[in-house]
Amino acid sequence: MKITIICDVLGEANNGTSLAAYNLIITLVKKGHEVKVVCPDPDKKNLPGFYILKKLSLGPLNGYLKKNGVCLARGSKGIIAKACEGADIVHGLIPFNAAKKALKYCHKHNIPYTSGFHMQAENFTSHVFMMASNLMNSCTYRYIWGTYFNKVDAIHYPTEFIKDYVKGYNKNNVPGYVISNGVNFEYFHPQQYERPDNLKGKFVVIMSGRLSKEKNQQELLYAVKRSKYEDKIQIMLTGDGPRRKYLMKLASRLKFTNPIIQKLYKHEELNTALWCGDLYVHTSIVEIEAISCLEAIACGMVPVIADSKKSATRKFALDDRCKYQSKNVDDLTKHIEYWYERQDEMSEMRAKYAEFVKQFDFVKCMDNMEKMLVEVKEKYNKKLIVSENDLA
Repeated sequence: MKITIICDVLGEANNGTSLAAYNLIITLVKKGHEVKVVCPDPDKKNLPGFYILKKLSLGPLNGYLKKNGVCLARGSKGIIAKACEGADIVHGLIPFNAAKKALKYCHKHNIPYTSGFHMQAENFTSHVFMMASNLMNSCTYRYIWGTYFNKVDAIHYPTEFIKDYVKGYNKNNVPGYVISNGVNFEYFHPQQYERPDNLKGKFVVIMSGRLSKEKNQQELLYAVKRSKYEDKIQIMLTGDGPRRKYLMKLASRLKFTNPIIQKLYKHEELNTALWCGDLYVHTSIVEIEAISCLEAIACGMVPVIADSKKSATRKFALDDRCKYQSKNVDDLTKHIEYWYERQDEMSEMRAKYAEFVKQFDFVKCMDNMEKMLVEVKEKYNKKLIVSENDLA
């Protein structure tokens, strides 16, 4: 098939949306499809199949986005038309400027259009300091559904959680496909790995992912500091983001016995850090699908996950030992101490998680993404034939 992917955000592979885009693009190309990509990244200007848009300026938010390692696209009708012309199907990633222009083009030229649902309202409202406002979040959802999602032919939801969470806004009953973005077991798998000297003899607690407000990493710092085993614990934050300076200043003020290790790993190298860990803590309060948590589980780590109603990740907790009350530092401390005192129980829990994580096999997930695109295209073409016959 001829497939066009619209990436209002692409940039570095350091966030879920960008990783989902790269994984889909690479997989479809390997499967023999002709793939065109629309994005705002000038470094991809000379790559075959890439159509480069100018960056969208958001004034004071530009610096914040840069800290996240992303830029937004400013849709160009001409460039989008070239990329979508002759496509069998077009797939958008997020409901921003370029995706909306591509959707309009597809409607005009009878091309089926699908979209991923990779952005919660809180991912936006957190940037304008209104993440806790139910009214603002509801208005954001109503806007993106009214201007975009209710007009597409099908939606890819990474989790059942987010499909259920937003179903009240799906006024046109747009078909939905629940498909995980998947874990690449080629990189993320259990491995006997000799720890570097600075980690030997310590209980290593890791959280990976972007350092941002909605990820709530400060909760982990406070919880470890309150622990009676603080001097035995080593915190590792394997990511970067706009809250890095804040978190490192907080860590300095808390004066940990073992100074926090913070490092941004390339995605394909992250496994070397996860293989060093004992316990994976996931404090995020807003999340559609925490692939970072699944990757840690795939590497053999036992997770402790925030039980937040706005996060799909809480569904990954197999029992109460693996989840704590979100925004309750004392409860997180108790869970960390529980696993520190019962490290002999970890092997049994690791075995349970080894079975659990199999359902997120990257290869199977990408096969299902391909099947979704084929199925939507075929259904669309059948409807189009029926409509043309009715007009004849």
